[in-house]
Amino acid sequence: MIITLTANPSLDRTVELGTPLVPGGVHRIVADTTQLGGKGINVASGVAGAGLDVLAIAPSAPEDEFAALLGGSGILHRLSPVLGAVRTNLTVVSPPDVTTKINEPGAGLTADETDALEALLLEHVGDGDLVMLSGSLAPGLPVDEYARLVRALRPRGAWVGVDTSDAPLAALTATWSDAAPDFLKPNAEELGQLTGLDGTALEADAERGRYAPVARAAEALRARGLGSVLVTLGGAGGLLATAEGTWFSPARTGQVVSTVGAGDSATAGYLIGLATGESAPERLARAVAYGTAAVGLPGTTIPRPDQVTVLADAVVAL
Repeated sequence: MIITLTANPSLDRTVELGTPLVPGGVHRIVADTTQLGGKGINVASGVAGAGLDVLAIAPSAPEDEFAALLGGSGILHRLSPVLGAVRTNLTVVSPPDVTTKINEPGAGLTADETDALEALLLEHVGDGDLVMLSGSLAPGLPVDEYARLVRALRPRGAWVGVDTSDAPLAALTATWSDAAPDFLKPNAEELGQLTGLDGTALEADAERGRYAPVARAAEALRARGLGSVLVTLGGAGGLLATAEGTWFSPARTGQVVSTVGAGDSATAGYLIGLATGESAPERLARAVAYGTAAVGLPGTTIPRPDQVTVLADAVVAL
């Protein structure tokens, strides 16, 4: 079973403007959609779309709009009841292909709600399960929540991946001596945060075909105890560092409609490959293919397998 935890789920509202976004101006919305959001929910959607067993766990009141949408999604899920409302994240898409994101922090969880969420996750995890801890932490959750969960999950025989940023990521890395996950999925900016490098420069290097700086940074993380590191590099592609080696896969070029959910789609692709026994280079190719397909879709739309083109031959060993 693949199990995702979304510690701070969301409703993702995407509005499209007919004219460029101008601060202080008045704009007209030409399209408006609301979809399920939160990194773990996005990952679960991609995995479910590939026909694999997946369970999505998140905090939400049963009467929340988020719960209603998730109930109609077909994704197997368990919700940990909370009093607060699920946050709404706003994405504004305006000409010429500009995406502006405005995210709410989310409602705070009480200590009892935190304990209940942790207990719900641990209740459903068994030996051999793949567990993905994804996204920001809802207010009220301890900043080291992911480190706490890695320690709690490890004795259960689960494989554990993490995709987060900022303070929760820093708290996780501060305890890698006993809480290093099996998998980490940073983007270039987050890789820079972890290694003291300029993330923008790392991505620019990859776009110019200079993969060595990203490879060295990812391999340095692995040397600190991580199992595997998948670095998503925007339009340049992605890089994977494992115990077996390091590889780079370029992204297929195409029209960019929305970048929201692209990293989560890449994670879903990687988990699909891992669960079906693909090799490390094949998992990388699938991850990049899912991320590439996602940017060609509107809003927070996670691609189906028939929308994904895997370019396994394009992967190069470094």
